[in-house]
Amino acid sequence: ERLPVSLITGFLGSGKTTLLNRLLQRPEMADSAVIINEFGEVPLDHLLVEPIAGEAVVLSSGCVCCAVRGDLQDALRRLLVQRDRGEIPAFARVLIETSGLADPAPVVQLFLNNPLLGHDLRLDTVVATVDGAGGFGQIEQYPEALKQAAIADRLLVTKTDLAAPRGVEALIQRLRRINPGAAIETVVRGEIDPAKLFGAGLFDPEQDRPDPERWLKNGGYPGAAAVGHDHDHSSGISAFSFVAQRPLDWLAFHRWLGDLRAAYGDRLLRVKGVLNVTEEEGPVVVHGVQHIFHPPVALRRWPDGDRTSRLVMIVRDLDRETIEQGWRSLSA
Repeated sequence: ERLPVSLITGFLGSGKTTLLNRLLQRPEMADSAVIINEFGEVPLDHLLVEPIAGEAVVLSSGCVCCAVRGDLQDALRRLLVQRDRGEIPAFARVLIETSGLADPAPVVQLFLNNPLLGHDLRLDTVVATVDGAGGFGQIEQYPEALKQAAIADRLLVTKTDLAAPRGVEALIQRLRRINPGAAIETVVRGEIDPAKLFGAGLFDPEQDRPDPERWLKNGGYPGAAAVGHDHDHSSGISAFSFVAQRPLDWLAFHRWLGDLRAAYGDRLLRVKGVLNVTEEEGPVVVHGVQHIFHPPVALRRWPDGDRTSRLVMIVRDLDRETIEQGWRSLSA
């Protein structure tokens, strides 16, 4: 019942605002709340029609748009209060556009472990736009661009009409090495079906039920089928997948993960897990970004007969053996 929140990130000039403009013009997105950094920095002027109390405005599409000049948490809570009072139209989702140099991790962390927001909002999808012409060099040169790509659920390669096909293919291959779990789409002038963009969260938006397999796989991650591994040598980014057939002891797992966070928290770019825990009827879901983890969620039942524990990690400058040694002791 909580509203889904999607984060739109991407490096400078990669097409975030073009994407947002296109999305806000689509009728199925009219019941959206949008948060951007500054109205003056984002060319949405042709859509603005009516300012409301505070910083919120209503767009001609029906979406509610709010500029963040201070704390994001305060802006979100203010929008929720205004909605509940009937001061702004009701909305069914929240879209947040970050600045091009922003580290998306703190925004993701805000929704993982914040009781003030967790009652009403849940993290759904992290979308990262990547410039089809200049993205390869940006990932090589700028840590922000690399991290944006590494923790995303959806990667959009933009401006492919302006880039050489061979360069676009090389960029896509590079992105697959950095983040093999993300779905990758090519986009021209921000045109994309929102159905391909959102709905990467744990709950299936079509059936309103948990779908751990889809959440872990996203764009084709090996998940339970194999112990997956990929590595981008030039960036130090690795993607690992671990499985366990036997139920895990929760206290032992919690202690192991806590030790990993304490020793290497800044290198754990994103962690997702669906675990078979002893004495639990359904799976236990874990989700974290660096040091911050969502409180574990125990689901009522498994969606199918497969009770394999699966843990997916995207890490930076961390070798597999450092993680796998502890995992083996848990799952032996």
